[in-house]
Amino acid sequence: MQTVKEAAQITGLTEHAVRFYTDKGLVPSVQRNQNNIRMFDEESINWLHGVKCLKQSGMPIEVIKMYVDLCLEGDSTIPQRYTLMMEHKEAALVKLEEAKQHVAHLEQKTALYQAILEHRSPDTTNPGNWDKIQHMHCDVFYSPSFRKA
Repeated sequence: MQTVKEAAQITGLTEHAVRFYTDKGLVPSVQRNQNNIRMFDEESINWLHGVKCLKQSGMPIEVIKMYVDLCLEGDSTIPQRYTLMMEHKEAALVKLEEAKQHVAHLEQKTALYQAILEHRSPDTTNPGNWDKIQHMHCDVFYSPSFRKA
């Protein structure tokens, strides 16, 4: 049997994470000794590795709990676990597309900053200067009629 500290060392998790995951019911086989201290057997360590893997995929704790509960019901829940994974994958793909859009926006911004640094463009990035210049920002033109009077 392993302590929280030992379980953390074995899994590469922090002691805090080990306690958090057990408190959330993600390690169903965790045991407690006579002093109510968590003790981890090989199965508990396996659950911690599994939770770590799911968490590293970006899966929320609530969904991991659903997955754990399905696993405890046995092989009959493999179709539901598959569906859960597919839904998580689709959500991850949506986030990936959003991240790509963020990077594209940042590429434009850094190119603008490079032009400003090279004195090829005025500083249009500072909202404090927008009353002095006509500014195009995020595809919205801020004309003088919309500026603070």
